[in-house]
Amino acid sequence: MSDILTSPRQSRFGRAVGFRLAGIGSHVPATVVTNADLARLGCDPEWIVARSGIRERRHAAAGVATSDLAAAAGTAAIVASGRRTADVDLLVLGTFTPDTCIPSTACVVQERLGLDAPAMDVTAACAGFAYALVTAAQFIVAGSSRLALVVGADTNSRVVDPEDVKTWPLFGDGAGAVLLEAVEAGERTERGLLAFSLGSDGRGAELLVCPMSGSRRPVSVEGIARREQFMQMDGRAVFKWAIRVAEENIRRVVERSGVPLEHVDLFVLHQANARIIEGVREALGLPADKVFMNLDRYGNTSSGSIPLALDEAWATGRIGPESTVVVCGFGGGLAWGSAVWRL
Repeated sequence: MSDILTSPRQSRFGRAVGFRLAGIGSHVPATVVTNADLARLGCDPEWIVARSGIRERRHAAAGVATSDLAAAAGTAAIVASGRRTADVDLLVLGTFTPDTCIPSTACVVQERLGLDAPAMDVTAACAGFAYALVTAAQFIVAGSSRLALVVGADTNSRVVDPEDVKTWPLFGDGAGAVLLEAVEAGERTERGLLAFSLGSDGRGAELLVCPMSGSRRPVSVEGIARREQFMQMDGRAVFKWAIRVAEENIRRVVERSGVPLEHVDLFVLHQANARIIEGVREALGLPADKVFMNLDRYGNTSSGSIPLALDEAWATGRIGPESTVVVCGFGGGLAWGSAVWRL
């Protein structure tokens, strides 16, 4: 961990303009799980609030999978846009909790929505939406897409160990989606990702991992007995890394965009922990009303957290057409991504 903090990997920067936000939507399960509900598992409700800022989260009902959440969010974004489903020509889904290893969950969502479009999963854990957003933006800039649906969705309650009282309370289930539409030539330099940054550092791969979830360690009775099918997280190490990488990455991507920090309308960070978000806010010297936070009601929804927060910010009037927003995702991989996005 010391190497990750003292000699961090470098980010890669870019610019992807020529599109606007045409629609936005989100979806969370109906079941609300409060901190008091978790007391029966041995979780201290006040400890949860003090350490994370989370008071409640949503859990998907039995039989509900990531594709269900993603399809509902995608439908909401398309409806909000007023565009025809037939015109959506690309689907990129950020998730690390797919329905199955084969097929991709994006293909399931594509069929559910009735899209005639290529569809792909992007796996970058809690940075999944940032990676998916940048990926879709490249297709639009290249002229390969005119109307791209980007979804972030995770069903964390399926992969977090309910016996891990330090980790189980932190995560919830949810999804958000944005519809990106190419703009005419005269607007191309003004709309889209004025700057973006992506990075990864596999030296921290073991800090947040599901040990028995792929080809390295296939499912076995012995592994299940050791509960290796569930996510394992070194919370303290990830916390220290996240504050540093988010603050540095946001500062640099804003500098690259040419937009003064004080001219950004809203900062939407991955909703992992209130102390991380507050730490980054203080390091950047931002006023509280410039940093969005809703994790107290949803917990950490991984790939779903940024688009879920964006949808709420849009619905409440904190952002709107042509607003300048900074988004920043960070998590397992270790992976991170930030963007200065003019909607």
